[in-house]
Amino acid sequence: MNKSILLSIKPKYVDSIMKGEKRFEFRKSIFRSNNITRVYIYSTTPIKKIVGYFKLGDIIKGDPHEVWERCSLFGGISEKDFFEYYEGKEIAFSLCIDELNIFDNAICPYSIFENFIPPQSFMYFDNMESKI
Repeated sequence: MNKSILLSIKPKYVDSIMKGEKRFEFRKSIFRSNNITRVYIYSTTPIKKIVGYFKLGDIIKGDPHEVWERCSLFGGISEKDFFEYYEGKEIAFSLCIDELNIFDNAICPYSIFENFIPPQSFMYFDNMESKI
């Protein structure tokens, strides 16, 4: 069964994704499920809305320096911020953003998830398409 995730992303990075400047989303850890098909974008405070989704492309895993070399051109983050984010980490992950879809009207997650709590990083869910 295909699953989706809701990924918490800071608004400044969401803006870069929406403009096409950021085609990779960097993470310190990754979900365990290997059948993720869609990644819904939750823009964190102060937006607090689901703004769209993308098809999950490749997941790049490696030493932070290797990941930076492969993804920096469309990483949407400065080299300084990237290496501060991964300070002390031996492994970096990069989610490739394919087929981005931005909603005409952002969705309030509290209207579709009972007792919604914004995920620290991400949360799994099934049948999101039927809720939106």
